[in-house]
Amino acid sequence: MPIRLHDSLTRASRELKPAQPDGIFRFYNCGPTVYAPAHIGNFRTFVVNDVLRRLLELEFGPGKVKHVRNLTDVDDRTIGQTQKEKRPLAEITKKWTDLFHADCAALNCLLPHAEPTATGYIREQVSMIEVLMDKGNAYRAADGSVYFKVSSFDGYGGLSRIKERELLVTDTTADSDHKNSVSDFALWKAYKPAEDGDVRWPGPRGAGEGRPGWHIECSAMSKALLGDTIDLHTGGVDLLFPHHENEIAQSQCCNGTTFAHHWYHSEHLLVNGTTMSKSKGNYYTLGDLVAKGYSPMAVRYALLSGHPRKQLNFTLDSLHAAESAIHTLRAFRATLPATSTAAHHVFEPVIAALHDDLNTPAAFGALFTIVNRKGGEADRVSFDRAIFALGLDVSGAQPAKTEAPAAITALAEKRWAAKQSKDFAAADALRKELAAAGWSMLDRKDGYSLEPLKK
Repeated sequence: MPIRLHDSLTRASRELKPAQPDGIFRFYNCGPTVYAPAHIGNFRTFVVNDVLRRLLELEFGPGKVKHVRNLTDVDDRTIGQTQKEKRPLAEITKKWTDLFHADCAALNCLLPHAEPTATGYIREQVSMIEVLMDKGNAYRAADGSVYFKVSSFDGYGGLSRIKERELLVTDTTADSDHKNSVSDFALWKAYKPAEDGDVRWPGPRGAGEGRPGWHIECSAMSKALLGDTIDLHTGGVDLLFPHHENEIAQSQCCNGTTFAHHWYHSEHLLVNGTTMSKSKGNYYTLGDLVAKGYSPMAVRYALLSGHPRKQLNFTLDSLHAAESAIHTLRAFRATLPATSTAAHHVFEPVIAALHDDLNTPAAFGALFTIVNRKGGEADRVSFDRAIFALGLDVSGAQPAKTEAPAAITALAEKRWAAKQSKDFAAADALRKELAAAGWSMLDRKDGYSLEPLKK
Protein backbone atom coordinates (compact mmCIF):
# COMPACT_ATOMS: atom_id res chain seq x y z
CA MET A 1 0.00 0.00 0.00
CA PRO A 2 1.65 3.29 -1.08
CA ILE A 3 1.84 6.36 1.14
CA ARG A 4 -0.89 8.80 0.13
CA LEU A 5 -0.85 12.32 1.49
CA HIS A 6 -3.03 15.37 1.02
CA ASP A 7 -1.38 17.90 -1.30
CA SER A 8 -1.99 21.51 -0.28
CA LEU A 9 -1.40 22.71 -3.84
CA THR A 10 -3.85 20.45 -5.71
CA ARG A 11 -6.17 19.90 -2.70
CA ALA A 12 -6.13 16.17 -3.47
CA SER A 13 -4.70 13.00 -1.96
CA ARG A 14 -1.63 11.93 -3.94
CA GLU A 15 0.93 9.16 -3.70
CA LEU A 16 4.36 10.05 -2.36
CA LYS A 17 7.17 8.75 -4.53
CA PRO A 18 10.66 9.88 -5.55
CA ALA A 19 10.80 11.64 -8.90
CA GLN A 20 14.53 11.43 -9.57
CA PRO A 21 16.14 8.38 -11.26
CA ASP A 22 18.32 7.70 -8.20
CA GLY A 23 15.19 6.74 -6.24
CA ILE A 24 16.01 9.10 -3.36
CA PHE A 25 13.02 10.86 -1.82
CA ARG A 26 13.90 14.52 -1.24
CA PHE A 27 12.08 16.09 1.68
CA TYR A 28 12.37 19.63 3.09
CA ASN A 29 10.59 21.01 6.12
CA CYS A 30 10.83 24.48 7.57
CA GLY A 31 12.61 24.46 10.91
CA PRO A 32 12.49 26.86 13.87
CA THR A 33 13.52 30.48 14.16
CA VAL A 34 16.09 30.28 16.94
CA TYR A 35 15.43 33.41 18.98
CA ALA A 36 13.41 31.83 21.85
CA PRO A 37 12.31 28.35 23.00
CA ALA A 38 10.05 26.46 20.61
CA HIS A 39 6.57 25.95 22.07
CA ILE A 40 4.36 22.87 21.82
CA GLY A 41 2.52 24.32 18.82
CA ASN A 42 5.82 24.39 16.95
CA PHE A 43 6.57 20.87 18.10
CA ARG A 44 3.27 19.52 16.83
CA THR A 45 4.55 20.26 13.32
CA PHE A 46 8.02 18.85 14.01
CA VAL A 47 6.65 15.64 15.56
CA VAL A 48 4.24 15.15 12.64
CA ASN A 49 7.16 15.60 10.24
CA ASP A 50 9.15 13.06 12.24
CA VAL A 51 6.39 10.45 11.80
CA LEU A 52 6.36 11.22 8.08
CA ARG A 53 10.15 10.82 7.91
CA ARG A 54 9.94 7.46 9.72
CA LEU A 55 7.16 6.25 7.43
CA LEU A 56 9.16 7.22 4.33
CA GLU A 57 12.15 5.27 5.62
CA LEU A 58 10.00 2.19 6.23
CA GLU A 59 8.61 2.52 2.69
CA PHE A 60 11.74 3.40 0.67
CA GLY A 61 14.59 2.41 3.00
CA PRO A 62 16.73 4.65 5.28
CA GLY A 63 19.31 5.25 2.54
CA LYS A 64 16.63 6.38 0.09
CA VAL A 65 15.32 9.39 2.02
CA LYS A 66 17.08 12.73 2.31
CA HIS A 67 15.51 14.99 4.91
CA VAL A 68 16.56 18.64 5.27
CA ARG A 69 15.31 20.91 8.06
CA ASN A 70 16.67 24.42 8.26
CA LEU A 71 17.41 26.76 11.15
CA THR A 72 16.40 30.39 10.65
CA ASP A 73 19.18 32.19 12.49
CA VAL A 74 18.88 35.62 10.89
CA ASP A 75 15.61 37.52 10.53
CA ASP A 76 13.79 40.36 12.25
CA ARG A 77 13.16 38.34 15.41
CA THR A 78 16.69 37.01 15.92
CA ILE A 79 18.15 40.46 15.29
CA GLY A 80 15.57 41.99 17.62
CA GLN A 81 16.72 39.58 20.33
CA THR A 82 20.36 40.63 19.86
CA GLN A 83 19.32 44.25 20.34
CA LYS A 84 17.31 43.37 23.42
CA GLU A 85 20.04 41.28 25.08
CA LYS A 86 23.02 43.25 23.73
CA ARG A 87 24.75 40.02 22.71
CA PRO A 88 26.13 38.78 19.35
CA LEU A 89 23.73 37.07 16.93
CA ALA A 90 25.70 33.79 16.92
CA GLU A 91 25.60 33.63 20.72
CA ILE A 92 21.83 34.17 20.83
CA THR A 93 21.03 31.62 18.13
CA LYS A 94 23.37 28.95 19.53
CA LYS A 95 21.63 29.10 22.90
CA TRP A 96 18.20 28.46 21.39
CA THR A 97 19.49 25.98 18.81
CA ASP A 98 20.98 23.86 21.60
CA LEU A 99 17.68 23.90 23.49
CA PHE A 100 15.76 22.99 20.33
CA HIS A 101 18.05 20.02 19.74
CA ALA A 102 17.63 18.88 23.36
CA ASP A 103 13.84 19.09 23.08
CA CYS A 104 13.88 17.17 19.78
CA ALA A 105 15.98 14.42 21.38
CA ALA A 106 13.62 14.24 24.37
CA LEU A 107 10.66 13.90 21.98
CA ASN A 108 12.51 11.12 20.12
CA CYS A 109 12.70 13.00 16.81
CA LEU A 110 15.19 11.69 14.28
CA LEU A 111 17.98 14.05 13.28
CA PRO A 112 17.54 15.48 9.77
CA HIS A 113 20.18 14.42 7.27
CA ALA A 114 21.13 18.06 6.89
CA GLU A 115 20.32 21.08 9.05
CA PRO A 116 21.54 24.21 7.26
CA THR A 117 21.56 27.66 8.82
CA ALA A 118 20.53 30.76 6.95
CA THR A 119 23.79 32.49 7.88
CA GLY A 120 25.73 29.54 6.45
CA TYR A 121 24.16 30.01 3.00
CA ILE A 122 24.40 33.76 2.41
CA ARG A 123 26.41 33.32 -0.80
CA GLU A 124 23.81 30.95 -2.26
CA GLN A 125 21.03 33.39 -1.40
CA VAL A 126 22.86 36.30 -3.02
CA SER A 127 23.42 34.19 -6.15
CA MET A 128 19.70 33.39 -6.43
CA ILE A 129 18.79 37.05 -5.99
CA GLU A 130 21.20 38.04 -8.76
CA VAL A 131 19.64 35.50 -11.13
CA LEU A 132 16.19 36.88 -10.33
CA MET A 133 17.39 40.42 -10.99
CA ASP A 134 18.97 39.37 -14.30
CA LYS A 135 15.70 37.71 -15.36
CA GLY A 136 13.61 40.74 -14.48
CA ASN A 137 11.81 39.06 -11.57
CA ALA A 138 13.46 41.31 -8.98
CA TYR A 139 14.54 44.94 -8.73
CA ARG A 140 16.70 47.14 -6.53
CA ALA A 141 14.92 49.83 -4.55
CA ALA A 142 16.29 53.28 -3.82
CA ASP A 143 17.50 52.31 -0.35
CA GLY A 144 19.57 49.37 -1.66
CA SER A 145 17.03 46.65 -0.81
CA VAL A 146 15.97 44.12 -3.46
CA TYR A 147 12.35 43.07 -3.99
CA PHE A 148 10.66 40.25 -5.88
CA LYS A 149 8.20 41.51 -8.49
CA VAL A 150 5.07 39.44 -7.81
CA SER A 151 3.48 40.52 -11.09
CA SER A 152 6.30 38.77 -12.98
CA PHE A 153 5.12 35.32 -11.84
CA ASP A 154 1.76 34.29 -13.30
CA GLY A 155 1.37 31.38 -10.89
CA TYR A 156 1.44 33.50 -7.75
CA GLY A 157 -1.36 32.56 -5.36
CA GLY A 158 -1.71 28.99 -6.64
CA LEU A 159 -0.85 27.44 -3.28
CA SER A 160 -2.79 29.76 -0.99
CA ARG A 161 -5.58 30.61 -3.47
CA ILE A 162 -5.16 34.19 -2.36
CA LYS A 163 -6.77 36.74 -4.66
CA GLU A 164 -5.20 40.00 -5.74
CA ARG A 165 -7.55 42.13 -3.66
CA GLU A 166 -6.79 40.02 -0.56
CA LEU A 167 -3.07 40.26 -1.26
CA LEU A 168 -3.17 44.04 -1.16
CA VAL A 169 -4.75 43.97 2.28
CA THR A 170 -2.71 41.09 3.72
CA ASP A 171 0.83 42.03 2.74
CA THR A 172 1.39 45.54 4.05
CA THR A 173 4.84 46.37 5.37
CA ALA A 174 6.57 49.32 6.95
CA ASP A 175 9.00 49.64 4.03
CA SER A 176 6.31 49.64 1.33
CA ASP A 177 7.37 53.12 0.19
CA HIS A 178 10.46 51.52 -1.35
CA LYS A 179 8.50 48.94 -3.36
CA ASN A 180 6.98 49.23 -6.81
CA SER A 181 3.90 47.37 -5.57
CA VAL A 182 2.57 46.66 -2.09
CA SER A 183 2.41 42.94 -2.98
CA ASP A 184 6.16 42.67 -3.73
CA PHE A 185 8.32 41.09 -1.02
CA ALA A 186 11.89 41.58 0.16
CA LEU A 187 14.69 39.35 -1.11
CA TRP A 188 17.44 41.52 0.39
CA LYS A 189 17.05 44.09 3.16
CA ALA A 190 19.37 47.10 3.11
CA TYR A 191 21.51 47.58 6.22
CA LYS A 192 20.04 49.88 8.87
CA PRO A 193 22.54 50.50 11.69
CA ALA A 194 19.92 51.43 14.29
CA GLU A 195 17.98 48.20 13.68
CA ASP A 196 20.57 45.69 12.54
CA GLY A 197 23.56 46.42 14.78
CA ASP A 198 26.53 44.44 13.45
CA VAL A 199 24.44 42.03 11.36
CA ARG A 200 25.26 42.59 7.66
CA TRP A 201 26.81 40.96 4.60
CA PRO A 202 27.81 42.17 1.12
CA GLY A 203 24.69 42.33 -1.04
CA PRO A 204 23.82 41.32 -4.62
CA ARG A 205 25.33 43.26 -7.52
CA GLY A 206 24.21 46.87 -7.38
CA ALA A 207 22.71 46.51 -3.90
CA GLY A 208 24.23 47.62 -0.65
CA GLU A 209 25.21 45.70 2.46
CA GLY A 210 22.40 44.08 4.35
CA ARG A 211 20.81 40.73 5.07
CA PRO A 212 18.55 38.30 3.24
CA GLY A 213 14.78 38.34 3.44
CA TRP A 214 13.23 35.40 5.25
CA HIS A 215 11.70 33.73 2.18
CA ILE A 216 14.84 33.47 0.04
CA GLU A 217 16.66 31.63 2.84
CA CYS A 218 14.66 28.40 2.47
CA SER A 219 14.73 28.49 -1.34
CA ALA A 220 18.51 28.77 -1.38
CA MET A 221 19.13 26.09 1.25
CA SER A 222 16.72 23.67 -0.43
CA LYS A 223 18.34 24.26 -3.83
CA ALA A 224 21.86 23.81 -2.46
CA LEU A 225 21.15 20.56 -0.61
CA LEU A 226 18.31 18.91 -2.55
CA GLY A 227 18.46 20.39 -6.05
CA ASP A 228 16.09 22.55 -8.07
CA THR A 229 13.09 20.24 -7.57
CA ILE A 230 12.14 18.37 -4.40
CA ASP A 231 9.58 15.64 -3.79
CA LEU A 232 7.94 17.11 -0.69
CA HIS A 233 7.89 20.40 1.19
CA THR A 234 6.18 20.57 4.58
CA GLY A 235 5.48 22.98 7.40
CA GLY A 236 2.77 24.39 9.60
CA VAL A 237 -0.33 25.89 8.00
CA ASP A 238 0.81 29.31 9.26
CA LEU A 239 3.65 29.17 6.73
CA LEU A 240 1.44 28.49 3.71
CA PHE A 241 1.09 32.21 3.03
CA PRO A 242 3.18 34.18 2.50
CA HIS A 243 6.29 32.08 3.16
CA HIS A 244 5.64 29.02 1.02
CA GLU A 245 3.83 31.00 -1.66
CA ASN A 246 6.90 33.23 -1.95
CA GLU A 247 9.26 30.25 -1.98
CA ILE A 248 7.44 28.85 -5.00
CA ALA A 249 7.57 32.17 -6.87
CA GLN A 250 11.25 32.90 -6.34
CA SER A 251 12.43 29.29 -6.77
CA GLN A 252 10.51 28.62 -9.99
CA CYS A 253 11.47 31.96 -11.52
CA CYS A 254 15.14 31.38 -10.65
CA ASN A 255 15.38 27.70 -11.59
CA GLY A 256 12.85 27.55 -14.43
CA THR A 257 11.24 24.36 -13.13
CA THR A 258 8.79 23.01 -10.55
CA PHE A 259 9.99 23.69 -7.03
CA ALA A 260 8.12 20.95 -5.11
CA HIS A 261 5.98 18.08 -6.39
CA HIS A 262 4.01 17.87 -3.15
CA TRP A 263 3.08 20.28 -0.31
CA TYR A 264 1.84 19.24 3.12
CA HIS A 265 0.75 21.46 6.00
CA SER A 266 -0.23 20.53 9.54
CA GLU A 267 -2.91 22.54 11.34
CA HIS A 268 -2.75 24.81 14.37
CA LEU A 269 -2.59 23.59 17.94
CA LEU A 270 -5.11 25.04 20.39
CA VAL A 271 -4.67 24.88 24.15
CA ASN A 272 -7.81 24.65 26.26
CA GLY A 273 -9.88 25.52 23.22
CA THR A 274 -8.09 28.72 22.24
CA THR A 275 -4.87 29.96 20.70
CA MET A 276 -1.77 29.88 22.86
CA SER A 277 -0.83 33.09 24.63
CA LYS A 278 1.28 33.90 27.65
CA SER A 279 -1.38 36.37 28.73
CA LYS A 280 -3.97 33.57 28.76
CA GLY A 281 -1.74 31.32 30.83
CA ASN A 282 -1.93 28.52 28.26
CA TYR A 283 1.48 28.92 26.62
CA TYR A 284 3.69 25.84 27.11
CA THR A 285 7.15 24.75 26.11
CA LEU A 286 8.29 21.16 26.54
CA GLY A 287 10.32 22.28 29.55
CA ASP A 288 7.21 23.77 31.15
CA LEU A 289 5.35 20.46 30.85
CA VAL A 290 8.26 18.34 32.06
CA ALA A 291 8.51 20.64 35.09
CA LYS A 292 4.85 19.80 35.82
CA GLY A 293 5.75 16.11 35.92
CA TYR A 294 4.77 14.98 32.42
CA SER A 295 7.08 12.83 30.34
CA PRO A 296 8.25 13.91 26.86
CA MET A 297 6.76 10.69 25.46
CA ALA A 298 3.35 11.65 26.82
CA VAL A 299 3.71 15.06 25.17
CA ARG A 300 4.63 13.41 21.86
CA TYR A 301 1.65 11.05 22.15
CA ALA A 302 -0.73 13.92 22.90
CA LEU A 303 0.58 15.96 19.95
CA LEU A 304 -0.16 13.01 17.64
CA SER A 305 -3.59 12.23 19.09
CA GLY A 306 -5.46 14.34 16.52
CA HIS A 307 -5.32 14.24 12.74
CA PRO A 308 -2.44 16.48 11.62
CA ARG A 309 -4.66 18.35 9.15
CA LYS A 310 -7.22 19.22 11.80
CA GLN A 311 -6.86 21.62 14.71
CA LEU A 312 -5.92 19.78 17.90
CA ASN A 313 -7.11 20.95 21.30
CA PHE A 314 -4.31 20.26 23.77
CA THR A 315 -5.16 20.02 27.48
CA LEU A 316 -3.39 18.80 30.57
CA ASP A 317 -6.08 16.12 30.82
CA SER A 318 -4.95 14.86 27.40
CA LEU A 319 -1.48 14.46 28.89
CA HIS A 320 -2.86 12.35 31.73
CA ALA A 321 -4.52 10.09 29.15
CA ALA A 322 -1.28 9.99 27.16
CA GLU A 323 0.73 8.95 30.23
CA SER A 324 -1.76 6.12 30.78
CA ALA A 325 -1.42 5.01 27.14
CA ILE A 326 2.38 5.01 27.32
CA HIS A 327 2.21 2.97 30.52
CA THR A 328 -0.03 0.41 28.78
CA LEU A 329 2.25 0.15 25.75
CA ARG A 330 5.36 -0.23 27.88
CA ALA A 331 3.75 -2.95 29.98
CA PHE A 332 2.47 -4.76 26.86
CA ARG A 333 5.88 -4.75 25.19
CA ALA A 334 7.41 -6.36 28.28
CA THR A 335 5.09 -9.37 27.79
CA LEU A 336 6.15 -10.00 24.17
CA PRO A 337 8.74 -12.61 23.25
CA ALA A 338 11.86 -11.20 21.61
CA THR A 339 11.35 -13.56 18.64
CA SER A 340 8.66 -15.92 17.43
CA THR A 341 7.63 -17.94 14.42
CA ALA A 342 4.73 -15.56 13.69
CA ALA A 343 4.67 -13.45 10.56
CA HIS A 344 5.63 -9.88 11.30
CA HIS A 345 2.41 -8.34 10.06
CA VAL A 346 0.25 -8.34 13.19
CA PHE A 347 0.58 -4.57 13.63
CA GLU A 348 0.43 -3.67 9.94
CA PRO A 349 -2.99 -1.98 10.39
CA VAL A 350 -1.08 0.72 12.30
CA ILE A 351 1.23 1.31 9.33
CA ALA A 352 -1.73 1.19 6.94
CA ALA A 353 -3.49 3.96 8.86
CA LEU A 354 -0.40 6.16 8.61
CA HIS A 355 -0.15 5.45 4.88
CA ASP A 356 -3.64 6.93 4.55
CA ASP A 357 -2.93 10.67 4.90
CA LEU A 358 -0.86 10.25 8.06
CA ASN A 359 -3.95 9.37 10.08
CA THR A 360 -2.37 9.19 13.53
CA PRO A 361 -5.66 8.83 15.50
CA ALA A 362 -6.59 5.81 13.35
CA ALA A 363 -3.08 4.43 13.88
CA PHE A 364 -3.46 4.69 17.65
CA GLY A 365 -6.90 3.11 17.39
CA ALA A 366 -5.50 0.16 15.43
CA LEU A 367 -2.59 -0.16 17.84
CA PHE A 368 -4.75 -0.41 20.95
CA THR A 369 -7.30 -2.70 19.26
CA ILE A 370 -4.48 -5.20 18.78
CA VAL A 371 -2.93 -4.58 22.21
CA ASN A 372 -6.29 -5.04 23.95
CA ARG A 373 -6.73 -8.44 22.38
CA LYS A 374 -3.24 -9.27 23.68
CA GLY A 375 -1.55 -8.95 20.32
CA GLY A 376 -2.48 -12.32 18.92
CA GLU A 377 0.74 -13.90 17.64
CA ALA A 378 2.69 -10.66 17.96
CA ASP A 379 6.32 -10.46 18.95
CA ARG A 380 8.53 -7.48 19.66
CA VAL A 381 9.66 -7.21 16.05
CA SER A 382 6.16 -6.58 14.71
CA PHE A 383 5.25 -4.35 17.65
CA ASP A 384 8.47 -2.32 17.44
CA ARG A 385 7.94 -1.65 13.72
CA ALA A 386 4.63 0.06 14.48
CA ILE A 387 6.09 1.89 17.47
CA PHE A 388 9.04 3.07 15.36
CA ALA A 389 6.65 4.62 12.85
CA LEU A 390 4.95 6.58 15.63
CA GLY A 391 8.28 7.47 17.21
CA LEU A 392 7.29 6.32 20.70
CA ASP A 393 9.99 5.12 23.08
CA VAL A 394 8.33 2.44 25.19
CA SER A 395 11.33 0.16 25.59
CA GLY A 396 12.43 1.33 29.05
CA ALA A 397 11.54 -0.38 32.26
CA GLN A 398 8.51 0.93 34.10
CA PRO A 399 9.59 2.96 37.14
CA ALA A 400 8.86 1.49 40.53
CA LYS A 401 5.55 2.58 42.01
CA THR A 402 5.48 4.90 45.01
CA GLU A 403 2.61 4.30 47.40
CA ALA A 404 0.44 7.38 47.92
CA PRO A 405 -0.19 8.54 51.51
CA ALA A 406 -3.67 7.97 52.90
CA ALA A 407 -4.54 11.67 52.68
CA ILE A 408 -3.65 11.74 48.97
CA THR A 409 -5.66 8.58 48.29
CA ALA A 410 -8.64 10.13 50.06
CA LEU A 411 -8.39 13.23 47.84
CA ALA A 412 -8.16 11.02 44.75
CA GLU A 413 -11.24 9.05 45.78
CA LYS A 414 -13.13 12.29 46.32
CA ARG A 415 -12.11 13.58 42.89
CA TRP A 416 -13.03 10.29 41.18
CA ALA A 417 -16.47 10.42 42.79
CA ALA A 418 -16.93 14.03 41.63
CA LYS A 419 -15.99 13.08 38.09
CA GLN A 420 -18.37 10.12 38.04
CA SER A 421 -21.21 12.39 39.16
CA LYS A 422 -20.20 14.87 36.41
CA ASP A 423 -19.28 17.61 38.88
CA PHE A 424 -16.37 18.64 36.70
CA ALA A 425 -15.69 21.93 38.49
CA ALA A 426 -15.12 20.07 41.75
CA ALA A 427 -13.07 17.40 39.96
CA ASP A 428 -10.79 20.04 38.43
CA ALA A 429 -10.34 21.78 41.77
CA LEU A 430 -9.42 18.51 43.45
CA ARG A 431 -6.96 17.67 40.66
CA LYS A 432 -5.23 21.01 41.28
CA GLU A 433 -5.16 20.24 44.99
CA LEU A 434 -3.49 16.90 44.25
CA ALA A 435 -0.96 18.58 41.95
CA ALA A 436 -0.17 21.17 44.62
CA ALA A 437 0.55 18.27 46.98
CA GLY A 438 2.91 16.75 44.41
CA TRP A 439 0.73 14.03 42.88
CA SER A 440 -0.61 13.33 39.39
CA MET A 441 -3.88 11.45 38.94
CA LEU A 442 -4.19 9.45 35.72
CA ASP A 443 -7.74 8.51 34.73
CA ARG A 444 -8.40 5.11 33.18
CA LYS A 445 -11.56 3.44 31.90
CA ASP A 446 -11.67 1.18 34.96
CA GLY A 447 -10.45 3.65 37.57
CA TYR A 448 -7.38 5.76 38.16
CA SER A 449 -3.75 5.66 39.25
CA LEU A 450 -1.62 8.04 41.27
CA GLU A 451 1.96 8.96 40.52
CA PRO A 452 4.27 11.47 42.21
CA LEU A 453 5.11 14.51 40.12
CA LYS A 454 8.72 14.78 39.03
CA LYS A 455 10.74 17.42 40.82
